[in-house]
Amino acid sequence: MKRTVSNPRTFLALAHDALVAAFAWVCAYLLRFNFAIPASHFSQMIETLSMVVVLQAVVFIAFGLYRGVWRFASVTDLKRIFLAVGFSAVLLTALFFMIKTEVVIPRSVMVIDPLLLILLMGGSRFLYRAWREHQLYGMTLKQGEPVIVLGAGEAAIALVKDLARSTQWRVVGLLDDDTAMLGREVFGVKVKGAIQQLPQVSGVLNVKYVIVAMPTAHHQKRRQAIELANSLELEVMTVPAIDDLMSGKVSVSQIRKVDVEDLLGRDAVKLDSSGLQMLIDHQTVLVSGAGGSIGSELCRQIVKYHPDTLICLDISEFSLYQLEQELTGMNLETKLVYFTCDVKNKVRINHILAQYQPSVVFHAAAYKHVPMMENGNVWEALSNNVIGTHTLAQACKSNGVSKFVLISTDKAVNPTNVMGASKRLAEMVCQGLQSDNGTRFVIVRFGNVLGSSGSVIPKFREQIAKGGPITITHPEITRYFMSIPEAAQLVMQAGLMGKGGEIFVLDMGEPVKIADLAADMVRLSGFSTDEIKIEYVGLRPGEKLYEELLADDEHTMPTPHEKLRIAQARTADISWVNSLLLWIEGLHGTHETQMKLELSSWVEEYSPQILNVTDSHGQSLSQQHITLH
Repeated sequence: MKRTVSNPRTFLALAHDALVAAFAWVCAYLLRFNFAIPASHFSQMIETLSMVVVLQAVVFIAFGLYRGVWRFASVTDLKRIFLAVGFSAVLLTALFFMIKTEVVIPRSVMVIDPLLLILLMGGSRFLYRAWREHQLYGMTLKQGEPVIVLGAGEAAIALVKDLARSTQWRVVGLLDDDTAMLGREVFGVKVKGAIQQLPQVSGVLNVKYVIVAMPTAHHQKRRQAIELANSLELEVMTVPAIDDLMSGKVSVSQIRKVDVEDLLGRDAVKLDSSGLQMLIDHQTVLVSGAGGSIGSELCRQIVKYHPDTLICLDISEFSLYQLEQELTGMNLETKLVYFTCDVKNKVRINHILAQYQPSVVFHAAAYKHVPMMENGNVWEALSNNVIGTHTLAQACKSNGVSKFVLISTDKAVNPTNVMGASKRLAEMVCQGLQSDNGTRFVIVRFGNVLGSSGSVIPKFREQIAKGGPITITHPEITRYFMSIPEAAQLVMQAGLMGKGGEIFVLDMGEPVKIADLAADMVRLSGFSTDEIKIEYVGLRPGEKLYEELLADDEHTMPTPHEKLRIAQARTADISWVNSLLLWIEGLHGTHETQMKLELSSWVEEYSPQILNVTDSHGQSLSQQHITLH
C-alpha cells in the first residue's frame, strides 16, 4: 500500500476519494432523514465515519483504482469504481449487520451511500478529463484551424474524439452520405449533410481544410471525395489506410496530406485467413529477394501468420540489413534467419534448404529494371531470372518443399524486352518442373506496384521537388498499378489456392495513363502544370506503350477469389527446360543482338527491338531474325 501511494498524484487521488467517501456517508444520512438527523443517529454517523472511510480506502487501493490516469478516464475506470464500491458496501453490511454490534445503521443509508460514492468518484474523474480536454461546459478554450471531416463512420468518430484534444485543429462539421446520420452529433460536432454538399458547407463555415476519414469505403468513393475537395481548392488530408489502423502501427489522428497513392487506391483484399494460417502457422517459410519491395512486404505479411522460422534471402547485404532492422524491432516470436545468397549458387541454396526444410518458398528475387536489362546485361537477365529460378525450384523439389510460388510480371506477356521474356521463360521453367507429386509450383503475374524502387512515383516526386520538369516517355503510355501490401497479400492467397502449374493473374483494375498520374501529383503538390512542366522524352529501350495481363493466345478461368484468375498459357516439359538451360549457359561471348534474336525462338510471343547490327563476318544480325522464325 505504501508503494501504491508513493506517487504524489496518486496520494492526492486517494485523499480525494477518502474525502468523497466521508462526504457520501454524511450525505446518505442527510438524505435518509430529510436533512434533519436525530441526535442518536448523528452520533453513530460520526462514530462510524472513520471506520467507513478507512475500509473503503483499503478496498479502493486493492481494486487498483489508482493505476489509471484521470486525464484518460474511461468506461474501464468506471467499471473498476463500480466493483470497488460494491465490494466495500458488502463488507460494511457484513460488519454492521452480520456482526453483532450496538451500532444501528439505517438500511437506506447502506443503499444511498454506494450510489452517491459511484456518482461522486466517477463524476469527478470525468469532469477532470473534460476540463483537460477543453470541453468543460461544452465550450472549447482554444481555437484551432477549422476543418470539415468527410465521413461519419467509426474512423471519423475516433478522429473527432482525438482531435478534440488537438491545439491545431477544430472540427466544425461532418459530412456523410448515410442519411441516417444527418443532423446527428458526434462528440458535439454535427453531421451537416452529404459529401456532395461540401461546396455549400465549406463556404458557410469558411473552412480551408478537409480531412477524408473513410478508410473502409470503396476507393472510387474516396477518390470522388478527394477530387471534389481539390476542385474547391481546399487543403485535403486523409487518415491512414485501414491496414495500418488495424495493425496498430498508426492511430487515426495521424492525418497526412493526400498523396497520389490515395487516388490510385484499391479496395481492401479479402483473404482466406484460416487457410493462410494452415499454410504458414508453425511452418518454415523462405522468401528470396526478401530485401526488395515485394519480398520485404511478403515478409511483413507472412509474420502475421506466426511461422516458426522465416528465412530471408537476398543478394544485397544492405537491403537485407534494412529488413533485419525493421523485423527485429517488431519483437516477433518467429525465428528470423538472414542469408546473403545468390539464387544461382546451387551448393549454397541446397545447403540452406536441407538445413531448414521450408514448407513454402516465395521466389521474388529477379532483375526487373527493363532498360537496364535491355542493353549490356542481357545474359545477366537470362542467367539470374531463368537459371536462378531453376536452381531454387530444383532445390525445392530435391528437398521436399511443399509449395514454390514464383513472382512473375505482366511484362512476361507478349514481351518486347529481355526482362519480360526472361520472366516468361521462368514461368515455363516452373511449369516444366511440375510433376504429379512433390513440390507444387505456382506462378503469380501482376503489374506495377505503388512505391516500389522501380516505380515512376518516387521519380516524379524527386522531379517535382527540384521544380520540374517531369519527364514521361510518351503521352499515351499507360500502366496498371496496385499497392505493395495488396500485391503481397494476393501472392500469398494464390500460393494457398494453387494446386501446381497454374499461372494466376491478379485483377489490376483499370489502367492508368502516366500523363494523368503526373498531373495529379503536380496538383497534389500544390502546383499547376504551368509551374511544373511535363516533357515527353521518347520510349526507352524495351518499353511498351501498354502492358497486357494475357498473351494473344491466352484465356483465363475464374477462381473462388474475385481478384484472382488462372491464365491458360502455353506450357513446357522437362526436356524443353533442360535444352533451355544449355542454351543460356552457352551464350557466353555471344553478341547481345544475337542473344535477342535467338531468344525469340524460345519465347514465340517475344518481339525484340533490334538495331541493324552486323556480326564479325559482316552479315546483318537483324536479318537472322527471319531465319530463326
